[in-house]
Amino acid sequence: MSTQATTPETTPVAVGTAAPDFKLPDQDGKDFHLADHLGQKTVILFFYPLDWSPTCSKENACFTQNLSRFSKYGEVAALSVDSVYSHRAWADKMGIKHRLLSDMHRRAIKAYGLLLSEANISQRATVIIGKDGKVAWVKVEPDITKERDYHEVEAVLARLEK
Repeated sequence: MSTQATTPETTPVAVGTAAPDFKLPDQDGKDFHLADHLGQKTVILFFYPLDWSPTCSKENACFTQNLSRFSKYGEVAALSVDSVYSHRAWADKMGIKHRLLSDMHRRAIKAYGLLLSEANISQRATVIIGKDGKVAWVKVEPDITKERDYHEVEAVLARLEK
C-alpha cells in the first residue's frame, strides 16, 4: 500500500469537467494550443513517460503507423516531459508523424492530474476531450511499463462520435 498522499497533480482530471487549457511546443517548435481546437474537433491526448524508452517507443510507432485510425476522430497529440530537441531527434529516428508536445515544466501534466511524482514524469494515460471542451474519457494505465489498449481507445472514440 502506498503512503503517498494524492494531490491535484496526481489525481486524474474528472470526466465531464472542462479540459484545462494549455499551450505547448511540438517537435518542430510549433505551438499546440488546446483552445484552438475546441469547438472544431475532438482532441485525443496520449500522455507518456519518456522518449526513447522501450514501451514509449513501441507505442508512438503504433500511433504513427495507425494514425488514421485515431485522426479520423480528431486531433491527435502525444505529450511527455521531454524537450523539443529530444522529441525532434526521436521523431526523426522513429519516423514519428504525429505531434509530440514538450511539457518540460509539467504544467499540462499537473493540470490533468497525471504526474507520477516519485519519478517526476507523466503517467501513461489517454485523455479524450470533446468538441465542447469537456473531458469525455480518461484512462490511466496502472503499470507504466505496459502499453495502453489501442482497440479500447478506438472503441471509445467511435462510441463518442455517435
